[in-house]
Amino acid sequence: MRRVALAILLLVSTISLSARGPLYVVNGTPMKSIEHILQEDIEHIDVLPANEESIERWGMEACEGVIIVTLRYDSPATFSHNGFDNFTTYLSKSVRWGEKMDPERVSLRIRVDSSGRASIVKVLQATSRQFLKRVERAISEAPLWHPATRNGEAVESTHLVNLLLPEGGTLPVERGVILL
Repeated sequence: MRRVALAILLLVSTISLSARGPLYVVNGTPMKSIEHILQEDIEHIDVLPANEESIERWGMEACEGVIIVTLRYDSPATFSHNGFDNFTTYLSKSVRWGEKMDPERVSLRIRVDSSGRASIVKVLQATSRQFLKRVERAISEAPLWHPATRNGEAVESTHLVNLLLPEGGTLPVERGVILL
């Protein structure tokens, strides 16, 4: 009976460990996921096996292996201006779109260059060209970001912007999205 209980305990612990997946280490910091990191921001990836050396260095979280991700920057670009600490929030207040207007949405990939200037790299989705033009204007007139840095030097980085106005609005189901 004791052997059966031990076997069940071993099986349950093995299943729970394997459900964790690998440990991600991004620029030296352990993380549970890397879903938020854009592919363009990754310089290279190293995969370490789940062995004694990995577990000794990273602890039991490394029992399913370790994926080391090195980004193109040491610190990410940040945006802050007049109390806004988020670029999307800044845009939502800068784009003129009244509460009585139909809800509109854009999804954009933007680049922040080494001087801190933001520009649109790609329009992923837009519900109308009129709304897109207003967002483009707000981005072109936006204050500078604090650019990402690598070894103390400013470097370019990319970011996603998803904006829905008016705030709290919802798009009707029948509204299509223009893919540009």
